[in-house]
Amino acid sequence: MPNRSPKVSVIIPCYKVEKYLPKCIASLVGQTLDSYELIFINDGSPDHCIDILQEWQSRYPDRIVIIDKKNEGVWRGRWDGIAKARGEYIGFLDSDDYAEPNFLQDLYDTAKAADADIAVCGFSRTDLATGKVLSREMCDQRSPFTISKDPGRLLELNGAPWNKIFRASVIKSLVDLPTEPPVLDDLLFHWLAYLEMNGEVVFVPESLVNYMVRSDSIIQTVKPQQIEPTYEAFKEVKERYAAHDASEGKQEALDAAAFLHLGISFNYRLAASPDCDLKATIQMCTEFLNKNFPTWHDSPYINGQYARTHGKTFKRLLTVSRFYKLGLLPAFLSVYSAVINHFGIDIKW
Repeated sequence: MPNRSPKVSVIIPCYKVEKYLPKCIASLVGQTLDSYELIFINDGSPDHCIDILQEWQSRYPDRIVIIDKKNEGVWRGRWDGIAKARGEYIGFLDSDDYAEPNFLQDLYDTAKAADADIAVCGFSRTDLATGKVLSREMCDQRSPFTISKDPGRLLELNGAPWNKIFRASVIKSLVDLPTEPPVLDDLLFHWLAYLEMNGEVVFVPESLVNYMVRSDSIIQTVKPQQIEPTYEAFKEVKERYAAHDASEGKQEALDAAAFLHLGISFNYRLAASPDCDLKATIQMCTEFLNKNFPTWHDSPYINGQYARTHGKTFKRLLTVSRFYKLGLLPAFLSVYSAVINHFGIDIKW
């Protein structure tokens, strides 16, 4: 493999995950795909991650690449991994998760058959503490689509990169943001990629990634002081779309995504903080959206006609947008939180 480019490069940032890392590595070195590389970033982890990585590298020297660096966070580590990657496609995995043996094979074969920019597979959300499967997502049959023809369907894609592979030539051409997003960084990475992509998105409707839900993960611990830099990073992405003369449809899709993830998901996470004045936070969010993502309010992708023809993702989005516009989001989030806590399911927005 050292003398030829691999089919897929997988980037795995590592920080304080020594308890989970061996299972992650084992799932990746056992993939059925015949040509791939694994790029592990030891992000200045203070535990024994580097020792674990070096031990596995000694057993799989042609498969495992290690980047050992000072701690700079997942966002910076991702770019370091992309610069090192040699694969035709680039994928990602979190170091506390693990993949099924056919994860890369199925994604690569599906992407190649369609010459796709992105291939997406299903995944299982599993509570790390109990082992209970909370949900299986992206596992239903979905038709492929062309980004340039229907950019609204980008809203169907979950905001994490670890159940996808991306065309490497596009990913390696991306330019970093001036402001590093403290949360929702995965989502913004996607929208930087979408700006440069106009081709096919294809799906593998099987659960090939096991995403372990941890109570101490970054997205579970959002704080009010993270609002301003998160908003700034979103604004920079919007400015990037305008500067590159992105199509009207793509810009409208980005506006709808900003509403979904800032107006709903981000505010939901913030509502759990005792320091958050939710009413004031929602008002601030609305003003930010109106100024920077103005088509969200009358989006062609958040209406009855689009929801009827494009399925449940857009029906949910339409429903919650109505609560938001009526000023009922706090009540909606309160009921939603009570329901998911009672039934032990996980966040879907």
